[in-house]
Amino acid sequence: MLKAISFTSFISYTEHKHSLLRENDMIVQLAVIYYSATGTTYQIARAMEQGGQEAGAEVRFRKVRELAPDEAIASNQGWSQHRLETQNVEEAALADLEWADAIIFGAPTRYGLPAAQLKQFIDTTGGLWAQGKLVNKVVSSFTSAATAHGGHETTLTALNNTFYHWGSIIVAPGYADPIQFQMGNPYGTSFVSNNGELDPDETTLAAARFQARRVVEIAARLKGGSGELSRTV
Repeated sequence: MLKAISFTSFISYTEHKHSLLRENDMIVQLAVIYYSATGTTYQIARAMEQGGQEAGAEVRFRKVRELAPDEAIASNQGWSQHRLETQNVEEAALADLEWADAIIFGAPTRYGLPAAQLKQFIDTTGGLWAQGKLVNKVVSSFTSAATAHGGHETTLTALNNTFYHWGSIIVAPGYADPIQFQMGNPYGTSFVSNNGELDPDETTLAAARFQARRVVEIAARLKGGSGELSRTV
């Protein structure tokens, strides 16, 4: 014989169910979209992915299409090896941008600007821009360069120029966490590879994880429409 369920128990169950639905609706969808030739920027991108997951986001990890000719890639062992190692990473599509609540872009600097591969992908977003589908996306960026003054900050601010046109909300790491005073770039995570001889160190990777957590936190607050933003994540 079935036991009668009290009205109070039913209400309690219903409220709990609705609470779970609200929590599920609050999950931030984060796209980490990057270009990397020899793997430096890829490693930072993976740290961004990890930070986003730590903050509870659903993450899509995507590379942009390679534009360089095969002979150029084959002439550089590090480049050809990294291409082989990441052959199964899914390529970014416009649908990833439309899906995401937050987007983190990364590319090495080329003459103080983002690498052409990432810029080419960004240049295909006109349709989404015209429909207003990039408005209020939370965005952030990261980079790497061969030398200490090789264009870290100009690359990040160049990416920001695109975000202004989109009407997106730029979330920089600033100095919102102690790791930023070690890493030192308030515009976004960056690393000096010494012409590809160095892999990103733990300070850089920790800064990347923090940056992604901060992006997800801000996106969650905006998506939820309430709550006070914390100063650190």
